[in-house]
Amino acid sequence: MITTIFATVVVLGVLIFFHELGHFLVAKYYKVGVLKFSLGFGPAIVSKKLGETEYCISAIPLGGYVKLLGESSNEDVPDDKLDASFSSQPVGKRAAIVAAGPIANFLLAIVFFSFVFAVSGIPHLSTEIGAVSKGSPAEKAGLKPGDKVVEVNGHSVSEWEEMSELIKKSDGKSIVITVERGKKLIQVSVVPEISKVKNIFGEEIERPLIGVTASQKVVIKRVNPLFAVYYGVEQTWTLTKLFVMTVVKMIERVVPAKTLGGPIFIAQLAGQQARQGIMNLIYFIGLISVNLAILNLLPVPVLDGGHLAFFAFEAITGKPVSMEKREIAQQVGLFLLIILMVFVFYNDISRILLQKKDVLAPKP
Repeated sequence: MITTIFATVVVLGVLIFFHELGHFLVAKYYKVGVLKFSLGFGPAIVSKKLGETEYCISAIPLGGYVKLLGESSNEDVPDDKLDASFSSQPVGKRAAIVAAGPIANFLLAIVFFSFVFAVSGIPHLSTEIGAVSKGSPAEKAGLKPGDKVVEVNGHSVSEWEEMSELIKKSDGKSIVITVERGKKLIQVSVVPEISKVKNIFGEEIERPLIGVTASQKVVIKRVNPLFAVYYGVEQTWTLTKLFVMTVVKMIERVVPAKTLGGPIFIAQLAGQQARQGIMNLIYFIGLISVNLAILNLLPVPVLDGGHLAFFAFEAITGKPVSMEKREIAQQVGLFLLIILMVFVFYNDISRILLQKKDVLAPKP
């Protein structure tokens, strides 16, 4: 329990701090006044004012914010500080300040992934076959559990994903697979069957299969620390595409909304990762950081993406969205956000109750 609480505080604290730091640094760069930098919402627990900015840690650790001079429509800004007002800045600068939060989360993910890969290497499933389906093309070709695939159509493979992609590209045509069995290299011809399988979103797709499953043995690929940055960027981009597609699939109702998790679910996962080691926790923070960046870029008023949508409209039309329409949109956005929070809390609690039910259920 203590580990879970500590890990949750660390995860949320790091994510919120870097997100708000992005807004803060770009605002300072453009000489926009920053009145408050807060980790959390509600009353301040710890507060310190340095220059014009009040830095504080607040009671509710489920977010944070940076309050800028002139950010609010009804705020009276002294004439001598109008140049430092957020609302008086060109639309490009305002957009840059708002976008800096999600961008900071993407950068944080790249740094954390790069660090984990540089220190611990990159884990991959080995190409060792764990099981061969009866009557499958692999069984007919003579492949056996324990065989280690080393080549597919002359291409060397060391990771299960590489092998899977080469089989996929065959389009059902005959392929030559070289396996290592004991100390021998054995070459066989296999004709993949076009089969229906489910992708990660639960959709049925057709793809060539030979009827083997991985042994689940993991190999660690050691990388030069300089190359680790490349892999960190690659991993961030891969997760970004995955999270965006997940949002699309949820809108299309392919992915059920019950899979959404909230703060409680994040706390559970943070505790699990912390117990597995510091590297797992750092990787987890990177993963959630990408998720947070995507969430904040959604075009929902009150989120960064909503503000960016308003700025895009202003840049295209040459005039800002009227204050009345913005206030209505933000009220709607806040309402939707509250509904979402209630829903994910419901999902989290339902998930916990279901887990407890499974634990308490009588065993046969």
